[in-house]
Amino acid sequence: MPKDWFEWHDLYNTEPVLQQRLEIVQEYIAYSLNASGHGTVHIVSVCAGDGRDLLGTLKNHPRKQDVYARLVEIDSNLVERGRATIQSLGLAKQIEFVNGDATIAANYVGAVPADIVLVCGVFGNLPEEVELNRLLDNLSFLSKEGAFVIWTRGHSNGIPYSDNVRKTFRASGFEEVNFKLTATGNMGVGIHRYLGKNFTEPKEQQLFVFSGVANKAR
Repeated sequence: MPKDWFEWHDLYNTEPVLQQRLEIVQEYIAYSLNASGHGTVHIVSVCAGDGRDLLGTLKNHPRKQDVYARLVEIDSNLVERGRATIQSLGLAKQIEFVNGDATIAANYVGAVPADIVLVCGVFGNLPEEVELNRLLDNLSFLSKEGAFVIWTRGHSNGIPYSDNVRKTFRASGFEEVNFKLTATGNMGVGIHRYLGKNFTEPKEQQLFVFSGVANKAR
């Protein structure tokens, strides 16, 4: 079992469910870029890891020069690896990797509202269901009206947790664009569009509580 999040991300090299999840997330990022209007596309990534979902998509995407992004991640080793990838892509002037707490609203100021919001690997690491509602409520601070929100949610013990996420999104002013399960059948990946208005101030300075640990990540 991985001892920390840096080791956990190395599981992408061996775990089919993570490889399949990444493939679908990158498909949805590419779709969102293609569907965004002309000009600059602003992106934020919550609990960004090493940014491989966004950075891997931009590598060969024709709109990579349009992207301005802020990725927020608390693990300094993952941030260092992500920054190295940004340099290799020649995107250092466009993409900022913040080594900080992704639950705190202040770490997004100046980068929101965004056209695309990534909340991948987050929902399964919330301490209780009320935190899902809290985070979705606070997406009104991160998201422009019409923004794409891309998310993931693992299943376990035969329980399709992503069904509840989709239901909560619908009740929170989002329209589902697409949803897929990985071929392994135990990970849902969704893309929704925010139909509400952007709020220039967050409803709370702490957007959500993250309680996950790497050796029990879902």
